[in-house]
Amino acid sequence: MIEIFSTVILWATLAAATVGPNSLDSDISLIIHNDLKEDTSSWSESGVLLLDPMPLQKAIESCHSLGESLWSGKFDEIKYDLDYLTFQGKYSDDQKYWIAPVNSAASTINLSGKVQKASANTDLPALCTQTAPYSTSETQDNSSTWQVLVHSNNEYLTGFRDRLSFRFLGIRYAPEAERWTYPQLYEGTGDHVSALDYGSICAQSSTGTEDCFFLNVWTPYLPKSSSQKKESLKPVMFWIHGGAFTSGEGSDPTFDGGNLASRGDVVVVTTNYRLGNLGFLALDDGTTNGNYGVADQITALEWVRRNIQDFGGDPDRVTIFGQSAGAGSVRALLASPKARGLFAGAIMESNLGGLGYGTSYSKYYTIAQEMEVAGNAILNETNCTSASSRVDCLRQIPAYTLTNLEASARYLVVDGEYLQSSELGLTNPETTANVPLLLGTTRDDGAAFISYPSADESIQEFFTENDLPSTEVPSPLFPIPSGANHTLDIFNTSARIATDSIFRCIDQATAYAGSKNKIFPKIFFYEFNRTYQMTGWSPNPPLCQAPVTAAFPNGDPNLEYFKCHSGELFFVFGNVLRMGVEFRDDYDLPFEQYILDSWTGFARQANPTPDMGFLKARGYASTIEVIEGTAAWVPFQDNELKLRRLQWPAETVSLDETPQCRALNLSLDYYMT
Repeated sequence: MIEIFSTVILWATLAAATVGPNSLDSDISLIIHNDLKEDTSSWSESGVLLLDPMPLQKAIESCHSLGESLWSGKFDEIKYDLDYLTFQGKYSDDQKYWIAPVNSAASTINLSGKVQKASANTDLPALCTQTAPYSTSETQDNSSTWQVLVHSNNEYLTGFRDRLSFRFLGIRYAPEAERWTYPQLYEGTGDHVSALDYGSICAQSSTGTEDCFFLNVWTPYLPKSSSQKKESLKPVMFWIHGGAFTSGEGSDPTFDGGNLASRGDVVVVTTNYRLGNLGFLALDDGTTNGNYGVADQITALEWVRRNIQDFGGDPDRVTIFGQSAGAGSVRALLASPKARGLFAGAIMESNLGGLGYGTSYSKYYTIAQEMEVAGNAILNETNCTSASSRVDCLRQIPAYTLTNLEASARYLVVDGEYLQSSELGLTNPETTANVPLLLGTTRDDGAAFISYPSADESIQEFFTENDLPSTEVPSPLFPIPSGANHTLDIFNTSARIATDSIFRCIDQATAYAGSKNKIFPKIFFYEFNRTYQMTGWSPNPPLCQAPVTAAFPNGDPNLEYFKCHSGELFFVFGNVLRMGVEFRDDYDLPFEQYILDSWTGFARQANPTPDMGFLKARGYASTIEVIEGTAAWVPFQDNELKLRRLQWPAETVSLDETPQCRALNLSLDYYMT
């Protein structure tokens, strides 16, 4: 018998900010059975912290230095945690783990839940309790109790853990740059730096600053610096926010990476990048060449490439993913020679292109063209047209004046360095990153990009007002419904054409050419037919929301409604409850679980059908049920044009709207000629 609690008081009073994998000489893994129900879940007590093999006394001290104790609880709560460690090959199925002493005796537990005595001098992995609280979209406890220290990029970064993951917020990836110059990768100075709160967002409208080069990391695993074993590092998912290249930030609570990191066992990174006139202005002066926001994204990826292993991420398994303008950014990074080798997979959610408003997101202006559509107007608005140095004149203008100009340089341009061609190269594999690709749309993506017709408006007038092609309306391909609500009938047809012309057709053509010309080794295509419109952005309300009925007070997603732009985001990040909304029916939760598992499955294995062994080890029963009931995703191939319709249950179907796309001159072979 040994005295096992002699150091409890001493270690419990240590400042948690001094504790990290290096000081403990141990990796730290945070494992929890996350069913996305947060603190209402029967699994909310299932979390543990796993430490490397060590003697019992050191295990006790290490747990207490983290503000925790050796685990004691119900085996059923951690069964899947131990199963997953075995599945990973981290430990064998007969491994014993230190737990809290039973009847004052040194005690262990194994995979079957058997508690046994052991010699206190034996080196065994330790299971610590994990009592950090859940964070919410509005509050998070980053007090010293939960803080953790990581050495990275020649800095000592203090982050913290919540119930689901380790969180490092507001990490600088580049020093503040002079306006309209390209960023430089930030090098730490050996200091202790707080990563407890988000950094400033990039200037937009009348908020944010120009010193905004910050990224955020959520991770389930922190390795000690001497043990960065390749096989232990996690896939990385690098998120690029949307917002028309004029707004948005990596700290948007919609994109909180805790659930994605925890349930998916991945490292999540979100980032800021310069926006609007401060991020994309190009002038015909030979030096102000635009694409500064894209350069920011690439610099953040370079930071990830150099440093993410310190946060448990594998720099060789980075998947870039983004939605709307974020998907447009992913598309640009696929084309950019400057980004080559910085990522291993790509996800484009609702990439714009094709006709009207969407054109410039996939087809890039020359600098001369950008001057015509934005640059000259900006110079005129700021009275910088005749200045000896127009860019120096613009540098004297206050940032918020520039972000609120009527003219907006929100366009990607062919600058010759970051982008060398007017569009993504889909005929020559050498011009495009050769990585697996997942892409798709929501069913009615375009419904959010048009207004609602007035009662006395004809469909031709409405199409002109919304910059939609009207030559095919009405027609057998685009009929106008004959319902009782005339304006809704017009909106139905208009939303269909807006979706086809701005989203669906160009993305289908991208997948087709990418497959036919072997640009990407794997392609998977999807369409969301179950969505949850964002609470802060719901155009033409309530059309993008499931109809409210007496039986479904939060909306009935099984009835017809428009599946609009951004409606997949809560599901992808697993943040339905975190964003303060309620599940609408019995299927929203398993659907959310399935979507998150599919996205992280793609990051893990270049396939959105998750590995069945992974799912079983983690106890993800609902996703197992979907796959067993609806089969796996089918890769998109030029001889098998299939998409995954994401609804409950999911199904594999043939491509939609191909005749309609042909009529709009956006056929499948758009990029083939």
